[in-house]
Amino acid sequence: MRITATPLSGLVTIDTQSHEDSRGRFERIFCEAALREVRPGLRFVQVNLSTTALRGTVRGMHFQRTPSAEAKLIKCLRGCVFDVAVDLRADSPTFLRWHGMELRDDEPREVFIPEGFAHGFQSLSDDAQLLYFHTQPWTPSCEGGVRHDDPRLAIKWPLPLAHISERDLGHPLIDGKFEGLD
Repeated sequence: MRITATPLSGLVTIDTQSHEDSRGRFERIFCEAALREVRPGLRFVQVNLSTTALRGTVRGMHFQRTPSAEAKLIKCLRGCVFDVAVDLRADSPTFLRWHGMELRDDEPREVFIPEGFAHGFQSLSDDAQLLYFHTQPWTPSCEGGVRHDDPRLAIKWPLPLAHISERDLGHPLIDGKFEGLD
């Protein structure tokens, strides 16, 4: 596994090695020993599968607050997405900055998103599928979000925005009172 830092502190991409032959492809998605430099003792407690039917769909930007703040490891299993993480950590030098990258089923790349980040994506293909590993279980009382179209973030989505849930449209814009996450 090759781990590469992004411009946002703690956010990394992980390129795995894919082994292919006439039978198909084999790829290791997670290895605790290989990810020790990212997070010693990394432990996942929940795994989720997300399927997005239509190209252009935006999901996010979601996070969980303390005491259920979570880190995520995300892998695209089918199709292609533009994956975005926003640093919401109040004490971070990259506070309120975002980073986006393509995740594709035909490239052995994953993204590790630490606690204190909001996460979302736009499907660049129909029938896109993401596999999420979470360090905390989903905790409704700790969940939150920020708007995907917040002018303060100015995320540059690659396609026209489409198929956004009512829940995601209801996330607040970041105002002068927003102090970030612990």
